[in-house]
Amino acid sequence: MTDAVGRDQEAVSKFVESFAAQLVEAGMQRMPARVFAALLSSDEGTMSSAELGEQLRISPAAVSGAVRYLAQTHMVSREREPGSRRERYRVHGDQWYEALTNREALIKRWEGALREGVSSLGADTPAGRRMAETLAFFEFVEGEVAAMMERWRAHRQQLFGD
Repeated sequence: MTDAVGRDQEAVSKFVESFAAQLVEAGMQRMPARVFAALLSSDEGTMSSAELGEQLRISPAAVSGAVRYLAQTHMVSREREPGSRRERYRVHGDQWYEALTNREALIKRWEGALREGVSSLGADTPAGRRMAETLAFFEFVEGEVAAMMERWRAHRQQLFGD
């Protein structure tokens, strides 16, 4: 069966499940991974709960739970249909940037906790040194991510404009 633009729906479905499996392997929950892959593979980048349920053959409750997780991780956003109470869920072209930026805020919080740990444990104790090394790692990662995101913005501009 083909869709309106001539794509093989079975091939699209296989891609969605395959990509979702890769996301699950990387640590994402199964249902959010499937919903994210379905949204990412849709031309509009937006689908309703009913459309997601129909495509993925899952319940409205499963869609709702998956979207809640994806919205919390800044990988999708919710939008109201004009003149309706129904929501549509959207994946953006910069979702990876947003997700990584969200992780950067989490790393900052970890750094604060680790600093407190070094202070509490004593920098000269084995546990304090281990904590200090962990802190140094996260500080390094934070600096690298910030520099990498600047390079990404320039690279994206060259590739896609806007």
